[in-house]
Amino acid sequence: MSGSMSRRQAIEAVTTYEVQTDGFPEPLAETFGRNVFSLSEMKKRLPKHVFKAVSATVDKGVPLDPTLADYVAAAMKDWAIEKGATHYAHVFYPLTGFTAEKHDSFLEPDSSGASLAEFQGKTLLQGEPDASSFPNGGLRGTFEARGYTGWDATSPAYILENPNGNTLCIPTIFISWTGEALDKKTPLLRSQQAMSKQAMRLLKLFGHSDVDTVVSYAGAEQEYFLIDRHFYFARPDLMTADRTLFGAEPSKGQEFDDHYFGAIPDRVLAFMIELDRELFKQGIPAKTRHNEVAPGQFELAPVFEKSNLAHDHQQLMMTTMKKVAERYGMVCLLHEKPFAGVNGSGKHVNFSLGNSNQGNLLNPGDTPHENEQFLVFCAAIIRGVHKFGGLLRASIASASNDHRLGANEAPPAIISIFLGEQLMDVFDQIAKGGAKQSKETGVLELGVDTLPPLKADAGDRNRTSPFAFTGNRFEFRAPGSNQSIADPMIAINAMLAESIDHIATALEKEISDGSEFDAAVQTVLEGIISEHGAVVFNGDGYSDAWQEEAASRGLLNLRTTVDAIAQYDEPEIKALLNDYGILSNRELEARKEVVLEQYALALLVEAKETAEIAKTMILPAAIRYTGEVASTAANLAAAGIEVTTPTLKTMSDGLEGLDAAMDALDEAIAGFHDADDEAAYALATLIPAMAGVRAVADKLESVVADDLWPLPTYNEMLTIL
Repeated sequence: MSGSMSRRQAIEAVTTYEVQTDGFPEPLAETFGRNVFSLSEMKKRLPKHVFKAVSATVDKGVPLDPTLADYVAAAMKDWAIEKGATHYAHVFYPLTGFTAEKHDSFLEPDSSGASLAEFQGKTLLQGEPDASSFPNGGLRGTFEARGYTGWDATSPAYILENPNGNTLCIPTIFISWTGEALDKKTPLLRSQQAMSKQAMRLLKLFGHSDVDTVVSYAGAEQEYFLIDRHFYFARPDLMTADRTLFGAEPSKGQEFDDHYFGAIPDRVLAFMIELDRELFKQGIPAKTRHNEVAPGQFELAPVFEKSNLAHDHQQLMMTTMKKVAERYGMVCLLHEKPFAGVNGSGKHVNFSLGNSNQGNLLNPGDTPHENEQFLVFCAAIIRGVHKFGGLLRASIASASNDHRLGANEAPPAIISIFLGEQLMDVFDQIAKGGAKQSKETGVLELGVDTLPPLKADAGDRNRTSPFAFTGNRFEFRAPGSNQSIADPMIAINAMLAESIDHIATALEKEISDGSEFDAAVQTVLEGIISEHGAVVFNGDGYSDAWQEEAASRGLLNLRTTVDAIAQYDEPEIKALLNDYGILSNRELEARKEVVLEQYALALLVEAKETAEIAKTMILPAAIRYTGEVASTAANLAAAGIEVTTPTLKTMSDGLEGLDAAMDALDEAIAGFHDADDEAAYALATLIPAMAGVRAVADKLESVVADDLWPLPTYNEMLTIL
């Protein structure tokens, strides 16, 4: 079957697709948490003293007595078997950024030849998957295979459903035989603990005697594309590289802004409804769904959870999105930039911090200028982002996310903070000697008697800022759609631990020197705004003027992953992560090596796929069309009809240009493994070589006869669902 027939059949299959559903008679609310071994489920099944100990670990971070694991394991096994589980799996999160799991059966043979369902406490606490084939950045040799998983009691076990049998999934950490972290979860838990220790210390200085563990909360907005699976399988680049390596700009993209928040197509809405049900069963609090800016792009947002649990749920959410999309004949694309020329996809990480007693520590209240506690925690964030902006940028670095940052669709690669007019005014007052007032909220009179007046916030929002205050939380808008939220949350927790430590120490010194507490707070805040206020920017982050101004302020502009990951070598970042027990220098170096290796290999795969598609699909189609044009012109000339054929000249030039660009790409690919620094080589050589081939091919797409072009077009993939 020719490429053109494959494309035409794909279009026919898409346009005749009918959604098949049996309906969902059960109310959605009744499904929430059904497949989760939650605290409420534990309370029903565990002895009181065991449940009390486990809940203290989950809620307050109290160390769990390992001798109680047998009770938990027995109850968990019985619950899972009742749910139809035949196997259990320790689920962990290696440095690939994806989710890994090893399944074992509950059944074990006994001496009589029968079998028993066994699951002991030691099995719950620790597993031993083979660690030799996961990325480790040099922490171990490939011949050193031993690795351990360890139960994370703060993230509940859940049931993974399958028509042929269910599996009990147990979230865990993943470490080497020497105890070094080989995963994303371990340093996230360490960073959470380090931040909590310093935040509790600071709260006690504010006079709180009932201080609980302080946790960071996260709510990650997930953007994604949906395309029909027939188009997906007709695009080898999507199958191999997760993004289109070719594709002429569509005649209609997103310029009319008619897709954003528009009516959701029936097929997509059916997918979203079932997705919500699947997520609810897993205890994932899906909240918002809507069309995004680009055609074919959508968004799903959950409500806030503890950052550790939010991370695990994000990983499970991405897996579930892909599975549910398949049921509706679609493919869910999580790549940050699957289509050139239209907006890419991010994963905006909203975060706050607090606990059950002191509440949300980033809630300014109605009079922020009087809320010293809020101002101090907000100042800690300002200081942390200024000092460790390089770490934040490195935490979201990847080959795919480089396509978004600074492209007038996502925040620039310059890390700055947006505070809004109200908070900016308060901190300006502090810098001048003390805040006396806060800008008040207003009321919008709409001029229609039947419409009630609407409350207006004291300041607008800024969608061009990478790190924006949005009322009672900050939103880190730079993470990519396909990324784990562990790395950005590690960076945020780490910078907060150091900054809160700095502030608490400074306050203690001021007080010991004889200052009243309020005066001490004013002195510390003044110092922070004076030294670190340069990171605050409320203007247009997309403007060229900001690039220049940011440079004058001394802010980093790390445009590529290669630039950003070099920040891991900075002594200040090494000291931060090492001193607060989050990542040792060896563990940090390993992560740097893994990111750079994945960056280089991702680009190498893209380069090879670009070369293959150009040679086997685009070049043959262009040659066929050139032959048809030349033959037609010759036949007309033989009949005495003189015609000019500008298309033939265009095709001739295009073939010549494509041939030269393909030779350059082949040469670039051949030199990859001889390069001293493969990541730097990929950036400097592979990317331009791929761009050269694509530029010629995309021009040919606009000339070659439609029935000969082998690849589904942007118009087709983005608009036909």
